[in-house]
Amino acid sequence: MKAGIDSIAFDIPQLYLPITTLAENRNIEADKLIKGLGLHKMSFLDVHQDVVTMASNAALKLIRQENLNPKEINRIYVGTESGVDSSKPVASYVVSNLENVLGEGSFRNCDVVDLTFACIGAIDALQNCLDYIRLNPNKKAMVIASDNAKYDLNSTGEYTQGAGAIAMLITAEPRILSFSNEVGVSTEGVFDFFKPRRSVSKEDLPLNHNPEWHGVLENEISIYKEQPVFDGQYSNQCYINRISEAYEHYKSESNQSGKIYENWANILMHLPYCFQGRRTFIKIFAKENPELLDAQVGETTKDKIKALAKSPEYLALVNDKILPSEIASGQIGNIYTGSIFLGLLSTLCYHFKQNSDLTNKKLGFIAYGSGSKSKVFEAEVNTEWQSAIEKVKLFEALEQCKAIDFLIYEKLHKKEVKQSVIAPKNEFYLDSIEKENPVLVGARYYKFKS
Repeated sequence: MKAGIDSIAFDIPQLYLPITTLAENRNIEADKLIKGLGLHKMSFLDVHQDVVTMASNAALKLIRQENLNPKEINRIYVGTESGVDSSKPVASYVVSNLENVLGEGSFRNCDVVDLTFACIGAIDALQNCLDYIRLNPNKKAMVIASDNAKYDLNSTGEYTQGAGAIAMLITAEPRILSFSNEVGVSTEGVFDFFKPRRSVSKEDLPLNHNPEWHGVLENEISIYKEQPVFDGQYSNQCYINRISEAYEHYKSESNQSGKIYENWANILMHLPYCFQGRRTFIKIFAKENPELLDAQVGETTKDKIKALAKSPEYLALVNDKILPSEIASGQIGNIYTGSIFLGLLSTLCYHFKQNSDLTNKKLGFIAYGSGSKSKVFEAEVNTEWQSAIEKVKLFEALEQCKAIDFLIYEKLHKKEVKQSVIAPKNEFYLDSIEKENPVLVGARYYKFKS
């Protein structure tokens, strides 16, 4: 019995900042971002949008696209690292929003939860639901990846920002992909990228003698910040270490040997920026091809790997197996847990337009989440993938997005804009946040605008 992705939908902000605009205002040579990293556009949330609205929109699109009965969906598992509450999961907001449109109680018997492990949380949600379907082949589950990748202004991560959500229906005998049972894993607890609890003393504000301040009785005031603490070079090395170890572990778990990537029609990797996959897979390629590495010009192994990355053999692999996944990433940016699935969707939409014959071919997944963990596994493309992907207009949606200028971008980033740049239409939107009622303070209320 096969288990996997039967259908897929997405939601992205309508706004984006052209990378050329960011480069000009940050005094960065544009080609370093465009030709060097593959970046073209950076999607950005409007005032009324957040990870809840994107997750809810993607879920509703999937339900309507496939004419699903809500009572058929037994699980909605959300992967995110952008939660809006430290207790109440995004998934509970999603079912509440869906019920406001599809009918009260329509998801009353649906199991929901969030899974968080940086950018790999949605992969964990997927594998959890795959196991559930394997045990319960008559059930259906939905996995949603929804994130807002926001970095500090003027930081080295600023140009990798992005936002979006991917929703997938997980079933037995799926139309699009069937996943392998075997999974390679590599885990190590590190601080390459994280979002710590931060605090400031009242004495530093200054608020002497620890007065009550907005309901805070403690002397330290906790601060929530969407932007992470990260070390780019260290994080990149952790990424390489984990994916290399997980790749080798997958070989062992699946009883395979040799260059298993040659069995994959395409390679899907977590893309914190567009060219991250091609820049890091070279380490696996070099290890699998020692004779090619030895033939390169260079005094050190590092020099030889750098030369190998420009070799005809590696460039052919990039163009054939990795490039299709990069197309949407360069137009949207990093969406954390959804990035690998955006790469999958980009790849499938690319092959649909090319009328490629993917049926029965294998795709390799190389996932990563900071903190840190990697998982490697395979999926087989099923016979009805084209009929399912035909409904998903990814590239067409990207063409409809609206560019914003740098002033609006910075004001949105600083949350200084009070009115939506584009009024909500055919989407969920954040209507209000409770500020007065002591037993509901902080509650977020959403509505749907048709």
